[in-house]
Amino acid sequence: MSSHEQALASLVSQLALSFDGAVLGVALAYAAVRSLLKFTSNSKALHKIRKAPCVTVSDLRSILDVPQSSDENGNQNIDQDRSQNLVIVRGQVESKSATDSNWGSLRPNVLIGHESGDKAVIVQRTQTCIYNEWKGFFGWTSDIRAIFGRSLREQESTSLRAIPFVLVEGGRWPSTDFIIVNMDGSRHPLPLTTVYHQLQPIDASPYTFLQALFGHEYPVGLLDEEKILPLGKEINAVGILSNSNGIHEIKSCKDLPYFLSDMTKDQMVLDLAFKSKVLLWSGIILGSVSIGILGYAFMRNWNRWKQWRQLRQSQEQSQGIISDAEVSQIDEEDETGDVPDGQLCVICLMRRRRSAFVPCGHLVCCQLCSISVEREVSPKCPLCRQAVRSSIRIFEC
Repeated sequence: MSSHEQALASLVSQLALSFDGAVLGVALAYAAVRSLLKFTSNSKALHKIRKAPCVTVSDLRSILDVPQSSDENGNQNIDQDRSQNLVIVRGQVESKSATDSNWGSLRPNVLIGHESGDKAVIVQRTQTCIYNEWKGFFGWTSDIRAIFGRSLREQESTSLRAIPFVLVEGGRWPSTDFIIVNMDGSRHPLPLTTVYHQLQPIDASPYTFLQALFGHEYPVGLLDEEKILPLGKEINAVGILSNSNGIHEIKSCKDLPYFLSDMTKDQMVLDLAFKSKVLLWSGIILGSVSIGILGYAFMRNWNRWKQWRQLRQSQEQSQGIISDAEVSQIDEEDETGDVPDGQLCVICLMRRRRSAFVPCGHLVCCQLCSISVEREVSPKCPLCRQAVRSSIRIFEC
């Protein structure tokens, strides 16, 4: 493990174990709540996908033309799930502009891969700059970067091009049997195919030499990657089906983790069921551990607070104001009459010096003032400022 990783691990461990592990308990509780919330959303999505019909493009009319049932009073009822028209449609990818063309014409408005030359409806190109870091000749490095990781510069640039496309029946395609895929507002992952992947080295420059000399990150390579959604690919679309003027359209559902996918309905159900079990047990385990850690931290800090409170009360009692009876008793013993200036207490300048401090041994205070000095939080001799452990009453023969 490098020095940077050791510093980061030490900082994280100290932060997590602060307050007797309370920070770690709160973090685990947050993770448990997030896991349970994701479990709830995945369970709802699993229930919807299980009830959603899986059809081909040619069977879409049977989904939209479901007869409505009637109750005992003759009122028509519409199934809630049917009214939403959540379906899973299987079909081949085709450009939307091809639906307006004749069979003999070429397909217009089709995207061509920049590097591969393949025809597609979605082309995504990603360029990732790979950096290297060296401490340099002088061994200099950035402590901030060692703790918080790499610099926040943009290391990846992505360009996405897409055209309207449809799903058609595999093997045969009448002009009426297609469904438009509406990508508006969809942030679901796309079933793209990687057609180009190459790592190109970056030539060093004088500026690169200066970066390496002083221990900064410097680029060493550029990873160029191109992914496409090709024409003719078989995919499943999971979303809300609508029919406008006889044209079918499917749109993504925000409550579902899938929209366009290579998986079948059974694979989606198995994937969501597995994720739901993992999230449920993760939430239970993390929640139990967080409750134990928070309970331990609470009891430890509660006991410490009680000990501090008891100590504070005892200090307040020991540092309290001397009672009137004690003052009168000391005043009866000490002379307050004609006392020479050299024998007066250096604090009150009223009573005779009677108490010597230990360990310095200075006899500079009366008994009442010496008791007040002893009861201070950090008692010190008023003459030499040395720490005072106690005082001794001096009697004259």
